[in-house]
Amino acid sequence: MKIGFDAKRTVRNNTGLGNHNRQVIEVLSEYYPDNEYLLFAPRQKENSRLRRILEKANVTFFSPGGFFKLFPSVWRSWGILRDIGRQGLAVFHGLSNELPVGIKKAGIKTVVTIHDLIFLRYPEYYRLVDRTVYRLKFHYACKKADRIIAVSECTKRDIISFFHIPEDRISVVYQGCHSGFRAKVSEEKKSEIADRYRLPRRFVLYVGSIEARKNLLLAVKALRQIPEEIHLVAVGKSTPYQSAVEKYAGTSGVKPRLHILNQAQWDDLPAIYQSAALFVYPSFFEGFGIPIVEALNSGIPVIAATGSCLEEAGGPASVYVSPHDGNALAGEIMRILNNKGLAEKMIEAGKCHAERFSEKSIAENIMNVYESCISRGGGRSGFPISDLSKRKIK
Repeated sequence: MKIGFDAKRTVRNNTGLGNHNRQVIEVLSEYYPDNEYLLFAPRQKENSRLRRILEKANVTFFSPGGFFKLFPSVWRSWGILRDIGRQGLAVFHGLSNELPVGIKKAGIKTVVTIHDLIFLRYPEYYRLVDRTVYRLKFHYACKKADRIIAVSECTKRDIISFFHIPEDRISVVYQGCHSGFRAKVSEEKKSEIADRYRLPRRFVLYVGSIEARKNLLLAVKALRQIPEEIHLVAVGKSTPYQSAVEKYAGTSGVKPRLHILNQAQWDDLPAIYQSAALFVYPSFFEGFGIPIVEALNSGIPVIAATGSCLEEAGGPASVYVSPHDGNALAGEIMRILNNKGLAEKMIEAGKCHAERFSEKSIAENIMNVYESCISRGGGRSGFPISDLSKRKIK
């Protein structure tokens, strides 16, 4: 069976959506190796994980040629239909909230993954032009897709609420993280990474874009109430919000204890996670929260924010505070750091919770969505539906 993907984010994004998209393709190609996986994107961009994916015998990359090579965004929205139609796909999967315009005319079953509708819940974090474009694209994809994947129950509720999509067209498939976060990092490697990034001896970790919605400022405010030997390390892409965070850190006297790493390499993240005392994620709203799953798999306690889907990602063993309450965050940080037994229980229970986000579970759940999609009217591949399960690695 041939499965096509809108792979723009797979190719171009080194965080967030890109990491999720690459994981989907990786796990499907591993657990269902007899299928063919076709990646459609305007152009390739150097990425170590992408290179490993493209080295697989069952993965092929397609980019535009001729006229569309000069106008890749036009190809991705419209011109791609010609290339998709030539490949005899059974399913085309929009991994990042979108489907090509006119995709139904291609006679191919379609699936779209919706990661979040934050731009509708919190419009103040987005420019008007971005909100307008996102709403048009996301709504179109939800209306036209044969099946919709929501990355959390929270996102599913938003799809139903904002776009009035019937619940029976939506399946929840949780996100996961790369298996590298579960592998124990050696002390030598951690020491090497600590020297490279000048990590403090004892620190609380945050991973995510340094943007207002993700609320790093709350963690900086909490620093004022915890002992000076405890630092805060933030790993993520910079935005203008970072200046506000650094300004507050300077005026409040905690700037020496704030370490922002804008250029940390993805391969170094497991060592950074496993060197931390605990992980904080005070975001106002998320579609899922992959960094929380990375932290659970890395074996560190998690404190996250209430108000969105983070309880789904962190599970019952993690701790949750209001994203507006710096005092509560500081109190929970100290409660966990001062109670070794509590921290160990959180770590053990967190690892158990993270098992539901395993690669095998993700692959099986996504393939079940494809199966459900194709069973409604048949697919272009010619494979009987029962053949999908026969092709799974046990």
